[in-house]
Amino acid sequence: MKPIHFPLIHFRIKEEPLEKRYVLDTILGIVAPLLITGVIYLFQLYPKIPDISIIYLLVVLSLASTRGRYSAILASVAAFFSFDFFLVPPLFRFTITKFEEWLALFIFLVTAVITGQLAASLRKRAQQASQRENETRALYDLLSAMTREVSLENQLTIVARAIVKNFSFAGVRDCTILLPDKQGKLTIQADASLPQVTLSPDEVQTAAAVMHEGKIVDIYPALTLSHGAHWFRRVTQAKRSGPYYMRMIPLQMGQQVVGVMRILMRDTPERLILERGFDAGKEPISTRTAFFWTFLDQATSVIERDRLRRESMRVELLQRTDALRAALLSSVSHDLRTPLSSIKAAASSLLQEDVQWDEEERRSFAQAIEREADRLNRFVGNLLDMTRIEGGALKPEKEWYPIEELIHDVLGHMQFSLQGHEVHTCIPDDLPPVEFDYLQMDQVLTNLIENAIRYTPPESPLEISVQMLDGEMNVSIADRGPGIPPADIERVFDKFYRVLSAARKKNISGSGLGLSVCRGLVEAHGGRIWAENRAGGGTVFRFTLPVRKVEEQIHE
Repeated sequence: MKPIHFPLIHFRIKEEPLEKRYVLDTILGIVAPLLITGVIYLFQLYPKIPDISIIYLLVVLSLASTRGRYSAILASVAAFFSFDFFLVPPLFRFTITKFEEWLALFIFLVTAVITGQLAASLRKRAQQASQRENETRALYDLLSAMTREVSLENQLTIVARAIVKNFSFAGVRDCTILLPDKQGKLTIQADASLPQVTLSPDEVQTAAAVMHEGKIVDIYPALTLSHGAHWFRRVTQAKRSGPYYMRMIPLQMGQQVVGVMRILMRDTPERLILERGFDAGKEPISTRTAFFWTFLDQATSVIERDRLRRESMRVELLQRTDALRAALLSSVSHDLRTPLSSIKAAASSLLQEDVQWDEEERRSFAQAIEREADRLNRFVGNLLDMTRIEGGALKPEKEWYPIEELIHDVLGHMQFSLQGHEVHTCIPDDLPPVEFDYLQMDQVLTNLIENAIRYTPPESPLEISVQMLDGEMNVSIADRGPGIPPADIERVFDKFYRVLSAARKKNISGSGLGLSVCRGLVEAHGGRIWAENRAGGGTVFRFTLPVRKVEEQIHE
């Protein structure tokens, strides 16, 4: 499978370790107010500027907006005591003689604490808004990349790689998606890593258990305790170095498990809690956990959509098969019964001993038997030809023949069917010979002429013409019948398809196989066939045959 690339936005800014952050916040919260106090003391700004203490609020605001609530409150307290100790008389003592100074310091402390709280809250909300925006962008990029792919494997690979990249901070190092095959055995459908991983026997067994029970399982190389009703840990014989373990997560659609996600995890302080928290009495899940489950839900929905698509295709195939079966049974029952009934009636009449038939009547019965037998033979031939066409077993045995000879032979053996129709032929004398299978092209012309006879009024003319166009021999059979509705003209070559409106008006029988066989035979010769409506009424069927020089064939 080709590599898949798509833009990715990490939804989380990397943070410092917790202990290091608190140490740094403590240092900044104490040192920053002391520096401001030192500047004020050095330049004797207090009490020259009575409201100089407001400068501490700038420090508090800066720390609240950059470091958070803890650093801002610590700076407020440090500013309160340093201002009292170094600047308020008596100096270098935590003693205040005037009530006004006590009130001013108290108001400053409350103001600094409230300001720090508000600034820290705004910072947290800004971070949450930025996180939600980045999550939305990451999901949008994920969906955009998935919609550009068609196969289930590519779509699941996109999800697996997105999970690894977006949740690497939580220890995710690899992601593999397993789906059951036709025998129900779990196989790897998508993997974020290249080359694809190979599952150990323990992992295969655990994945099967997760698929059956629908519970999260962690696989550790050492014995640990169970982790609740929906999350278990077990010992595996697979040897893995380092602080890594496997996490098997069921992909559920409702109550049904449709697959298993295998995640290679590394122990980190930022581990994800994977409980959805839907049960009563549980706390709501965190935004990061919800974001992780959103990715899993995307994988689950992709699998379910693919299943529904395959189910829809299967239902459609069954419907088409039933329709073709019904059409075939209807065609066979009618087109076999009609000629057999005619043959039976003619033969029974000839065998009647109590009736003396003259020679002309006997000849009429014999011709009827022959005509219906030919009709039956053409129908069976069409069925066999269609079977060979669909099975790919149709191999034309091509020889060089003049096309006019084929046309005259077909008109000769269809002379009885053409009674009442005037046939006009337009065949140039200088046509080159064409390479084709004589019996198959005889079948094509017979089917087309028979179709024209069936759907045209008695005594209406038929026109057969041949011409050379762009290195191809173009043969056309035109009639003056009712024509074909535009909505049906592209479908008349489909199996068992008939133009019902025209057939019902004249009560015409037919299997709907003749034109479909024509298309298969012509295309097997490398040609094309199509139908057009004529100006003034009627239809013209055209087909082409490729023309090569005899010398080219000899050289080959």
